[in-house]
Amino acid sequence: MRFRAVLLIATLLFSGLMATPASAREDVATVVSEKAISPRLLELQVHSDALDATVGVRVLLPKDWTKYRHRTWPTLYLLHGANDNYQSWTDKTDVTAFTADTDALIVMPDAGVVGFYSNWYNAGKGGAPAWETFHLTELRRLLEKKFRAGPLRAVAGLSMGGLGALDYSARHPGFFRAVASYSGLVNTTYVNQTQQASALIQGYLVRAGFDKDALWGDPVAQARVWSAHNPYDLAARLRCIPVFISVGNGQVGPLDPPGAKPDLLEGALGEETGPAIAHFRAEHVSVTSDLYGAGTHSWPYWQRELHKSFPMLMRSIGASFRIPATAG
Repeated sequence: MRFRAVLLIATLLFSGLMATPASAREDVATVVSEKAISPRLLELQVHSDALDATVGVRVLLPKDWTKYRHRTWPTLYLLHGANDNYQSWTDKTDVTAFTADTDALIVMPDAGVVGFYSNWYNAGKGGAPAWETFHLTELRRLLEKKFRAGPLRAVAGLSMGGLGALDYSARHPGFFRAVASYSGLVNTTYVNQTQQASALIQGYLVRAGFDKDALWGDPVAQARVWSAHNPYDLAARLRCIPVFISVGNGQVGPLDPPGAKPDLLEGALGEETGPAIAHFRAEHVSVTSDLYGAGTHSWPYWQRELHKSFPMLMRSIGASFRIPATAG
């Protein structure tokens, strides 16, 4: 009888441990410092074990965040591009004013100059930087703990961040309820007579001082790794959520300043995006596209595309919002 009682207690204890939520058993990124830029905009410095570094994150609070202290909030992740950072969305667009009457957390994390929203291959050894782990595990838990972020999330990004938004959504089905890519890399292995997407990516790595194979290895020898981070190859995993994809053709457009020149990068991205959208639709992905023609790889277009896709993103996570009358 005593043995059975001991066995029962041990079983209950073991079951309790197994039922403990992951967030209670695993580490959360640590806030090193916090600064209020404005009543809604906070700038955090966050230490990440996955990155083995301290990086910045900006958070725009919902308009009623302080009023309702016991509710959770839907969240929009805004991802920056290469050679930008976590401050770029708020410094270079009207996102702060545009979201003034939005009941969602707007989170803008750093992703490195050329982090490519990935856990790096590092010759098969892995380790830092592990951006995917930081954004989707460490930062997510921090947002839940500190800012009462709930389970309803959407994601949008530009250029490198457009790739990241699509990759994260496809690699982690159910994590995000909607995704938007603005001038994003939608096919990392696209090849034609004039361009090779993998060489474009590796060129960014080399110019930033990294080994060209550090991110995903060699495109041929580690083809499986490249494919595992290619939105084109992962398209079928996006079937259950709405997808917004936009890009220009690199020609000087209506939002470019006088004297602007054609943009080869946007032209290359535009060229790969059309066939990718056709492929997505063949895989039964619900894609809204805006192939807007003339336009360079620049912030005025990305701000405009955020405005266009914002209602879809907010509805997907059940967030109330009001578009300002002055929004362009």
